[in-house]
Amino acid sequence: MYLEIVSPEAVLFTGEVDSVAVPGINGEFQMLTDHAPIVSLLQKGNIKIKGSFDIDESHQAKFKNGDKGETLLAIHSGTIELKENKIIILAD
Repeated sequence: MYLEIVSPEAVLFTGEVDSVAVPGINGEFQMLTDHAPIVSLLQKGNIKIKGSFDIDESHQAKFKNGDKGETLLAIHSGTIELKENKIIILAD
């Protein structure tokens, strides 16, 4: 599944991932390959990414390692769209 995370300043992440969990306005939810299409608002929390990937050096400081082997990105709010195994997150 392909993930792209975009902030007002830059594209923070692009790449293939195994799973993504996000802080939806009605609670956290996770997406895996072949998940049904979805559009949702996000609230303050962490985007949790699992998989083998590299993060661009210029944005590595924004990402942290989580307790369960995931990579975390803190956000204040945003939107997410998933369609045909491509996730686009617009994050603040």
